[in-house]
Amino acid sequence: MSEQDELLNNYEDQPEGGSLAQFEEFDESTRTSGNGNDKLSFLKDLQMNIYIELGRTQMQIKDILELERGYVIELDKLASEPVDVFVNNKKIAEGEVVVIDKHFGIRITSLVDPAQRLKDIY
Repeated sequence: MSEQDELLNNYEDQPEGGSLAQFEEFDESTRTSGNGNDKLSFLKDLQMNIYIELGRTQMQIKDILELERGYVIELDKLASEPVDVFVNNKKIAEGEVVVIDKHFGIRITSLVDPAQRLKDIY
């Protein structure tokens, strides 16, 4: 008898309504914060992609094919408007562009509600 047949027989021998694996329900109230003992601490070392959106525009393919060095593409946001910060395609914050030692950076000016950020990331 193969291992697969043996597993199938063992499954069929279980009484109806047999025991199922029980899992703890996850919700925000089961989380603790700050002390390192929270149930999500194992996720803290996980790396995720972050991207900053300066703005958007739409262009026809013929215009895209004509792009050359030095061409300026106008975006839908004003220079004074905040940029959006996304993690896993979900907006988590807004910020302003800064220059630090010849590199661009983002200074966070506002965050999406923490409960909403956590919900959207997963």
